[in-house]
Amino acid sequence: MRSLRALLLVLVGVLCMGAASDPAERLADPAQEARARELFKEVRCLVCQNESIDASEAELAADLRAIVRQQVAAGSSDDQVRRFLIERYGEYVLLKPRFSLANAALWLTPFVIFLLGALMLAGRLRRAEPEPDLSAAEAERLARLAGDEKRHD
Repeated sequence: MRSLRALLLVLVGVLCMGAASDPAERLADPAQEARARELFKEVRCLVCQNESIDASEAELAADLRAIVRQQVAAGSSDDQVRRFLIERYGEYVLLKPRFSLANAALWLTPFVIFLLGALMLAGRLRRAEPEPDLSAAEAERLARLAGDEKRHD
């Protein structure tokens, strides 16, 4: 049982080392590497689509991580790195696209649809015909029924 446990621990250790990024890829400056790692979390893997390049194992994600590290090492600010990626791959490369005129329709469409629905509902309720008043015959019959009811109580 001990040998099985030891074997499992060794296997877990080997798998963890395999999952870790290659130290040769990392930037020498820890501050720059930390900046790059934060940027990785904002950039979409274009193969996996809803996964950041930080979490993705795809080859393209590794290429994008290398590009981000190169940009950070070259002294680019975070915004400059983002702009570079957007120019190269389009706005879709960001997991959280910025609000701009180009994507305003995507951001505003749900609100516009809700507003139009509320306006249509308000208009329909406003145009709803009220209950018609009772005719003289109906009012008289109602009065008789109400009077009969009082006599039975």
